Amino acid sequence: MRAEPVPGPQGRYVPVTRSGSTIRTAGMTPRRDGRLVVTGRVGESVEIPQAREAAGLAARNAIAAARSVVTEGERLTFAEMTVYIACSSDFTELSAVADGASDAAAEEVGANGLPARSAVGVYALPGGSPVEVALVAEVVTT
Repeated sequence: MRAEPVPGPQGRYVPVTRSGSTIRTAGMTPRRDGRLVVTGRVGESVEIPQAREAAGLAARNAIAAARSVVTEGERLTFAEMTVYIACSSDFTELSAVADGASDAAAEEVGANGLPARSAVGVYALPGGSPVEVALVAEVVTT
């Protein structure tokens, strides 16, 4: 398993929980070293390619959090991913942005291991982030 840092919480919550074999991550934004790499709304100040890349980074942060509670002899499977996209009121290409998060998941578990996914347009996200990704995973004993 790769040793990536788990993004620290930006408020009063924990980044990941595990109950039995179920793992849930907090919503993760596109942060590196605790700082957002991009801010703004998609369809206004953020273009689709930039938002898609940000969604990938947010998903990799969620995957790192999920991976942090997996022990030796276990592996992750992804069940559900929700991608929140801060966007203008007329922006409808949510799936094009969320595909960046799916690409990151596929890098981890392969295209056949992709989770069910929802892409949800919202007005605002924490810190002005254009995207936030929450992941539900299961642990399988290898």
